[in-house]
Amino acid sequence: MQRFFIHLFDWNREESLSELIFFRMYEFFVCLFSLQYIWSWSTYIPKLQGVVLPLGLAQYFDVSTLFNDVTPVLIAIGATVFIALSFFRRFSWGYLIALILFHFQYIARFSQGEISHGSNIVAMTLLGLALAFIFFKQEKEARRFALGLAIFYIGLGYTSAAICKLIATGPAWVSGEHLWLWLGERSVDVLSQTGAFVPNSLQKLIFDSKLAATLILVFGLLAELFGFLFWFKKTRPFIGLTLIGMHFGILMSMNINFDKYIYILFILSFPWERLIEFFIRRFKANSRDGFLSNKILIPR
Repeated sequence: MQRFFIHLFDWNREESLSELIFFRMYEFFVCLFSLQYIWSWSTYIPKLQGVVLPLGLAQYFDVSTLFNDVTPVLIAIGATVFIALSFFRRFSWGYLIALILFHFQYIARFSQGEISHGSNIVAMTLLGLALAFIFFKQEKEARRFALGLAIFYIGLGYTSAAICKLIATGPAWVSGEHLWLWLGERSVDVLSQTGAFVPNSLQKLIFDSKLAATLILVFGLLAELFGFLFWFKKTRPFIGLTLIGMHFGILMSMNINFDKYIYILFILSFPWERLIEFFIRRFKANSRDGFLSNKILIPR
């Protein structure tokens, strides 16, 4: 158990400059992805008329009060301000308030009977930042916690998704006929949107071969089932690449783009701090005064 927590948090290890830079890059992208969703929803919510599926806090109040031209924009502005305050270390509760505002936009945007997947992983990483900077006084510990929590829930999320499939359907979930059905349903969606559905090479292969369709589902199920390997440093790059490949397969076969999952997996799967350390050493070798090591503008 101790080794498990070392893989996730490793509290006692000294923090290098390259790790600090990597975390700030990770934090920047989490903030960017969060604001992308919040602002895109602010322009969509005014188009809504009624509530079909109450989600989250929408079960306790009438979320249709947010269906106007002003409120969603004000929420987006507020979220932007609080994210900026936390990012520049001016207000430790900013991320948590921004997460709550994120949730209000979410329950309004997806009150029509469909639920977003990509925004869930972004919200979870934002939650990690929120909890880290509220409960940890030392920034090093906060950074370790935020990254470790994100890594833990990514591994848990994929593995639990596979277990849910097996509980609901059993091993027969991988039957190629299921992929035929899902792809057929997806083709109707594309046909209704564009007026035509032209299958690509992978989709043609799926329709032509039940074996190929089955093997694709087997790959997807196994990739998710072994998602817990994301918890460990040695296996993280390999399972990360596998999960990224799975998402590209979903995109090619079902035209469903889990882009934020791919981006966050790409950021967290590989030891980017080693590459950053390489460039720091190269810079120091060519720098007379060691400016980067002494004066880099990163909040501490």
